[in-house]
This record gives sequence, C-alpha cells and structure tokens, in this order.
Amino acid sequence: MSPRLLLACALLPACAASSAPPPAPAAVCPVPERDAPVVRASDMSPETASAEALLLRDARLIDGSGGAPQDGVDVLVRGGRIAEIGKNLAAPAGAAVIDLGGRTLLPGLIDAHTHLLSEMAPSHAEGVMREVQESDADLALRGVAHARATLLAGFTTVRDVGGTFAIRSLRDAIHAGRVSGPRIVAANHAIGITGGHCDATNGLRPDVFGGPPDFRAGIADGPDEVRKAVRHQIKLGADVIKVCATGGVLSSGDGAGDPQLTPAELAAIVDEAARAGRKVAAHAHGTEGIKDAVRAGVHSIEHGSLLDAEAIALMKKKGTFLVPTVYVGRVIEQAADGGKLAADSAAKARFIAPRMRDSFARAAKAGVKIAFGTDAGVFPHGDNAREFSVMVDLGMAPKDAIVAATRSAAELLGLRDLGQVRPGFIADLVVVDGDPLADIRVLERPALVVQGGRPVRPPAW
Repeated sequence: MSPRLLLACALLPACAASSAPPPAPAAVCPVPERDAPVVRASDMSPETASAEALLLRDARLIDGSGGAPQDGVDVLVRGGRIAEIGKNLAAPAGAAVIDLGGRTLLPGLIDAHTHLLSEMAPSHAEGVMREVQESDADLALRGVAHARATLLAGFTTVRDVGGTFAIRSLRDAIHAGRVSGPRIVAANHAIGITGGHCDATNGLRPDVFGGPPDFRAGIADGPDEVRKAVRHQIKLGADVIKVCATGGVLSSGDGAGDPQLTPAELAAIVDEAARAGRKVAAHAHGTEGIKDAVRAGVHSIEHGSLLDAEAIALMKKKGTFLVPTVYVGRVIEQAADGGKLAADSAAKARFIAPRMRDSFARAAKAGVKIAFGTDAGVFPHGDNAREFSVMVDLGMAPKDAIVAATRSAAELLGLRDLGQVRPGFIADLVVVDGDPLADIRVLERPALVVQGGRPVRPPAW
C-alpha cells in the first residue's frame, strides 16, 4: 500500500479505534485494486485446446456493466484476455470458432461468500465428529471436488471467507493449473472472540484439541491480539480478512444477533488489514454488530440479517457492500424443519432467515451496494446460482442481480480486470440458453464456461 493511502486510512474516522459513531462517517479504508490472479486453466475441449485464439460468434451479450443487452455480437479472445468486441469479426489464423447461435454470453460469475472446504453434515452429531476426526488434508481433498463443481456452474472466481490454511493450498493448486476450480480470494481462518461464532470448539472438551484455540486459528481477544491474528493470517497467505462481528446460526452457545468483537477490536482489525492492503469482510447478523463493523470501516457485511434504518443509512453513506446470502436462509430453515440442526441452531435459523430476506429487500430498495454471495458449503457447491432467483423474488431486478455477481462483486474483491466483458479484461465467460433477464433461473444451467480464454465446460450444443 502506498504511503498516501496509508495516511488516508489513518485519518479516516472509520478506522479510528473509538466506540462512538462519528458524526459524518467517511468511506471505508481505501485498499488499492489489483489484477486478478492468472489461472492456468485446463482446456476441456479438444477442438480448442491447441488454438491460438478463441472467437465466440453471434452472442446476445450481457456485458456485466448494467447496460442493455447487445445482439449479434462477436467476442475475440487472445492470450486469455478479451481482445475485441464487435460484429462480423474476422477469425485470426489458428483461432478456434464457437458459434453461440444467439445464446446469452455473460462475464464469468463471482461468488463473494463461499466455504469451499466445507459441506453440510447430515446431522449435528456427524458435524461434531468431523471436527474431531478430519485434518486439513481431508478438507483440501474435499475442496478439490467442490472447486470443480463451482467452476462448472459458471462461477469462475470466488471469495472464500473462512476455513483453514488448507484453502491457501487449494487456491495455489488451482492458480498453478494442478486442479481445476475458480480463482480464489482466500481468508484462511476467520477472526473472532473466544467462544464466539468463529470458535469451532464451543461446547467441546478443550483437551481434545490440545487446548483452547489462539490467534493462529483466528481466536483473539483485545485490540493487540486481533492485530496479531490479522498479521498471522496474512503471513500465511490471506488475500482478505474475515471477521465474526456477531454470533451465528450454526455455531453453539451464542446468540445469532449478539455483538461479539468490540468497536476497538474491529477498528484494530481494519487498520491492520489496510496496512497490508487487505480488505475486511464481517459476518454480522445482529443490528449493533453490523453498525459497529460498518463504523470501523469494513468493506462488506455478510448476511446483514437484522438491518435497521440507521444501519442501512450508514452502509449507503460509507459505501459498504452487503453480501446477502438469502438462499441459504431457506436452506437452513429446511434443515431446521428436517431435524438436521442442533435445537439452538434450529431456533436461530427460524428466527434469522425471514428477517434476513426482509433486510435484503429493504437494503436493495434503499440503494445499498450489493455483491452476490451464497454461503455455499452450507448447501452443495455448484448450486450457487440458486441465489439469483431468491434475490429476484425479493424485488431485485434481474439486471441488477447479474451486476451484483459480476461488476459489483469484482469491485468488492478489488479485482480491476474481472466482472465485465470489455477489451483488456480477463476472458472469464459464461454462456446460457435463454434470456436471464426474462428468467433468471437459466443461470443455473450454464451451456459453456470459459476461464482465462479456455473452455473449461465445453459447449453443450
């Protein structure tokens, strides 16, 4: 980070370690944008594997900017990036040509809230058994399958917001081309208080884990300790910092709406992350915890289930993103009704889910910045696009839902060359049959997925 940006961040009220809300909140701590990481994708189509360029003909282009669709468009890809967009483009020598036949072409989709190492256990008891039996190796191997399912579903980039250091290994393996999957912006361990939502040992015998977790696993108390936790995650490769500002639904022994990290702890985390050029995402269901996190200068609120008018106004004024995860609300309600959750988690699920939907609808209507995110891992990876239909059912226009998963998500992640179909941008692309502006559910069935200019899901026609 440049000295100028560091000075600006130090002067922002949003980054001050004060529990009193400033009279005129400033923007979130500035973090410079960067180029997206290059992924050495494996071409799954024999027809295009050796091609020097890729020409996609006759697309109905939704470019991710929020503008009107364009019909009869050709897109030329060279060197993994979009080289030219126009009509009746000439195919260069050695180029592979795919005729889309008027199908809809969009930017590769971005999910800003995933847990690639996780999958929902069939029961609470089995989930506890996994905690004590499985190692990072188990998680990484499971993550390989989850990453591939996510990519084939059209999600070419994800932000993974809390797991273990195994996510770093999965990220690096994908970027090196050893396994297939989306680009990953990784948080490593999420940071939270002892006994809070981020503490996976709640209610369990501490001797089973060799003692209580500490800053190395993201568990820290007090401003100095949380700074140490941030530094440790960054030392071991974190691209983004995830914090648990409030309790959660699936964690034991905490109220989902209860504030956890203090304003001073949140301010210290944001300041320390900004010094290293990292953004901060805050898990926050409860009203006070949401406002504490927004005032501290976090870049996104995850879930945002109990927003009030003041919280919405603060987020608008500061430019804080909401990552709503509304589909998972339905999933956990069904899990509660099916007896798959512990009794306290079931009660929290039934309380939080309808309020999460209402908060999203009010925030979107008010003009809060929305970035698409799902909480995949609580439901099967590859079903990420089911979030779209819930967002639209709750009043968001299909065009805006698509922007949330393309341009806006790329903005939140700080990736300046992803999220739109524009010359010079990375050629991450998705093709679907049908018109997602008329039926958003067609995004659940991609017919072609291109990552870095290579078809990783060959044409389905």
